[in-house]
Amino acid sequence: MSLAGRRVLVTGASSGIGEATARAVAARGALVILVARRAEELDRVRASIEAAGGRATAYPCDVTDLAAVDALVATVLAEHGGVDHLVNNAGRSIRRSLALSYDRFHDLERSMAVNFFGPVRLTLGLLPAMRAQRFGHVVNIVTWGVQLKAPKFSAYIASKTALDAWSRVAARECYGDNVRFTNVRFSLVRTPMTAPTEAYAGRGATPQQAAARVVRALERRPVHVNTAAGTVGEALGLVAPRLSDWAFHRFDRMFPDSAAARRSARRPQ
Repeated sequence: MSLAGRRVLVTGASSGIGEATARAVAARGALVILVARRAEELDRVRASIEAAGGRATAYPCDVTDLAAVDALVATVLAEHGGVDHLVNNAGRSIRRSLALSYDRFHDLERSMAVNFFGPVRLTLGLLPAMRAQRFGHVVNIVTWGVQLKAPKFSAYIASKTALDAWSRVAARECYGDNVRFTNVRFSLVRTPMTAPTEAYAGRGATPQQAAARVVRALERRPVHVNTAAGTVGEALGLVAPRLSDWAFHRFDRMFPDSAAARRSARRPQ
């Protein structure tokens, strides 16, 4: 499926996977609707896309502010008549062990706000127009942790799993209206979000490599985009769950909490 002439809304478009995806989609002839918190960075991305001959428009919005999300939806519908593709990319990752999280329930609340409630609110706002036009596609940037259940990511994986599961249910309800949902379950990508974890230094795919997979998902509209390791890990968890628990426990002990996680755990919240 060609993206030329399509309206593609990308959240978290001011850096990382979101920015790289916006650039790649614009290069294929789509109108990119850029959304992120930082207005100056959004303007930088928009100007760069336009300088390269692409089409883009920018709307600053914090997806954790549900009233702001509703206002964004109203503006996009009024100015563009809706969207064809929505890429829910904005997210928050927290890597912290349970031992450092007993008094940090707010980690769960913040993760759910960014990774679940925000994208679901945005999707619900745009979904009626997609169903009415009998075409739509929602791509969620989630994580292979949905399959692997990796230690130290309890808040992050729980919130992304919620989005993954919600979208599978929504896909079945919207199937007859030609609205599809795709969950892209990435492994490690080198973005500002992963930078605080020393063990990840220099590891993972580049944002451009990740964006290439998102573009393929937009063009092909699969149900899932998985990694081989994620699929193998998921199968092991189903076939031999206790063995999987033991293996992940041993692996987890090799990689302690990051210095950033330890510092923030000591600060009063």
